[in-house]
Amino acid sequence: MVFEVLLFAAARDLACSDVVQIEVVVPLDGDSGNAKDVCGQSGDGIRTTAKSILQALGEQCPELQALLPSCRLAVDCEYVSPETCVSPESEIALIPPVSGG
Repeated sequence: MVFEVLLFAAARDLACSDVVQIEVVVPLDGDSGNAKDVCGQSGDGIRTTAKSILQALGEQCPELQALLPSCRLAVDCEYVSPETCVSPESEIALIPPVSGG
């Protein structure tokens, strides 16, 4: 599955882009993949976890690896936990830490 992830602030600067597309491999029935990363199917198709998306970001965008542990993932304008199910049609944003002033 391919996910489009919006990038902001330091993440955008590191990736030199406002958006990246990442591929998350979802194991098919009988595969030896991590079943915890698959949320099953809904009306909009197979879904995966926010954790899987973050892992794929680290693998496919190595320039973001150092920043990822302090980032949050937002799905459809709401912060989510790593176990949250995400569909490819969702709006996904990587939110790095910010400071006010």
